[in-house]
Amino acid sequence: MQSKITIAIQRKGRLYENSKNLLIKSGINFSANGERLLARSSNMDIDILLVRDDDIPSLVSKGVADLGIVGENVLAEQAATNNKITAKPLLKLGFSKCKLAFAKPLNSKLRSLKNKKIATSYPALVKKYLKKNSITAEVIKINGSVELTPYIGIADCICDLVSSGATLEANNLVEFNSLMDSEAVLISPVTLNKIRQNNIVSLIKRFEGVINAAESKYVMLNAHSHSTEMICKLLPGADSPTIIPLQKDNKVAIHALCKEPVFWETMEKLKSNGASSILVLPVEKILN
Repeated sequence: MQSKITIAIQRKGRLYENSKNLLIKSGINFSANGERLLARSSNMDIDILLVRDDDIPSLVSKGVADLGIVGENVLAEQAATNNKITAKPLLKLGFSKCKLAFAKPLNSKLRSLKNKKIATSYPALVKKYLKKNSITAEVIKINGSVELTPYIGIADCICDLVSSGATLEANNLVEFNSLMDSEAVLISPVTLNKIRQNNIVSLIKRFEGVINAAESKYVMLNAHSHSTEMICKLLPGADSPTIIPLQKDNKVAIHALCKEPVFWETMEKLKSNGASSILVLPVEKILN
């Protein structure tokens, strides 16, 4: 039991699905059925705690969980509210990206937060922001439907999470200031358990391999040998592509791991510079 790693993730919602996919792609097999709060990996000495996202920073800070996956916004709000929250971020995970931003009604002439009423589900972060910028304003804590508060007279503006902006648009709100960017992060206690530390480090390397592979593509193409220099320059994020002579004179195959997205525009540029038979393949895992 001393070597068992416990990972806390959100029970439901979008963060759960992304967290589950990351764990499974990292080789951790588990099944979360019904309302169970604990799932055990069938192939590794790992337990998965399925909890509310607000509880994850506390569970990790207390050492109940060795690792946790939570939004930076949640970790920051909990840390600003409770000085016993000491969990630290280890790794940005590249999903659930959003920002905590101020928004006002479209027809509002509001230009400053001074002496205004701000409705938010993140009161500690908003108060911290106001103090840092020497702004006097009233912060009203709202647990849900924050976007409705300006229209029912509770607040002049809101501070809420924004991803695509569709929710703001649907409620006739417009963003006018950003407080922080956020995405899912892997967190741990300040001091990792020494017995489990090596296994945790290995697990983090697996996570990094999955994250690095998410945007990476393996590109294969044929080209004339005199075009190789230009084509290699066009391959995004490629590190020393492999060039293989083909049977036809002056023809080569170029293989490259591209660590940046490969868009249609890139493929069209490659073709216009002499590339042919261009294949762009997904990459499942990368281990550096």
